[in-house]
Amino acid sequence: MQYFVVMIDYGRRGREAVVDPEITRREVIARIASGEYKNISFIHEIADRAVEDVTEEILAEAALPEVASAEADLQASSFDHARDLRKHEAV
Repeated sequence: MQYFVVMIDYGRRGREAVVDPEITRREVIARIASGEYKNISFIHEIADRAVEDVTEEILAEAALPEVASAEADLQASSFDHARDLRKHEAV
């Protein structure tokens, strides 16, 4: 039997361990990427009688690709250009 324990830290309100034997590694990653799981303290994978800390691995797999600042600047400049065109068009 294999399952994951995801410990979520709510600060002053305490912590919650999400343990669902039906959830797979892929589903844990999807829930982290979607933002359903936030403020994760640790993720343990329990297989047979062994416990392994897989927090770093799963968080790395769930990391969203970073948008390069140059791409963001290009989009912002196109919005600025469109706004400037509207501002200067004949009424």
